[in-house]
Amino acid sequence: MRKDFERAYLTAHDNVAILTMNHPEVLNAASPTMVRGLFQALQEIEKPDSGFRALVITGEGRGFCSGANLAEVAERRGEPAGVGSELDSFYHPFLRKLRDLRMPVVTAVNGAAAGIGMSIALMGDIVCAARSAYFLQAFARIGLVPDGGSTWLLPRLIGFARARELSLLAEKLLAEKALEWGLINRVFDDAALMEESLKLATRLANGPTVSLATVRKLYWLSAHNSFDAQLDCERQGQETAGRSEDFREGLRAFHEKRHAEFQGK
Repeated sequence: MRKDFERAYLTAHDNVAILTMNHPEVLNAASPTMVRGLFQALQEIEKPDSGFRALVITGEGRGFCSGANLAEVAERRGEPAGVGSELDSFYHPFLRKLRDLRMPVVTAVNGAAAGIGMSIALMGDIVCAARSAYFLQAFARIGLVPDGGSTWLLPRLIGFARARELSLLAEKLLAEKALEWGLINRVFDDAALMEESLKLATRLANGPTVSLATVRKLYWLSAHNSFDAQLDCERQGQETAGRSEDFREGLRAFHEKRHAEFQGK
């Protein structure tokens, strides 16, 4: 199964959706055209009858995503208002939809993840990288500021000092150092990246999907909440998970001393 979108395509590995950015000639630079295609693919993935219970995002060819495709962004690109309007029209809706997806997301970073490509990579619940991959806050190199939520994500992942360093100096951060800093979760040999990423995604896809989707939501909410507010969110989330078929199966499996067979319901 393969379904093509604008500069992206969707394939399946059992109940795992694989969303591939597909403009390898420019290392999958994320144009508005591509981001529109990615958004449409997410709409397809989240259809109730799709059967998907986890998502892997990767890039075709030698790179994950080399940043925004400035050649497509702009006749208006020299005008700050023009650049900002592209974010509102295309990039932000995609990032919000990815954040709100009701299944776990694994990103498989194969090569450069620069600019907004770095933000897309870091949207994964589990971020996997090839040993040759690198991350780059490239914005200062062309006189822009970080976007794609990176000024929100980076301080929470690696602290303010390292976040500012990456954005101000615009230096490459190699995969091994990104792992050491706690920016990403796993590093694999290049040839093993997709196989290992799919193993993780399959493990998540065979888990209790309602529970895992609620976990995702709770962690996104936690950045804005007080402790008391987060306790309330956890209670609401527990009520949601507690009404699921998978919770009942989990209880049966616990009492019967066997592995649970979750159906994602």
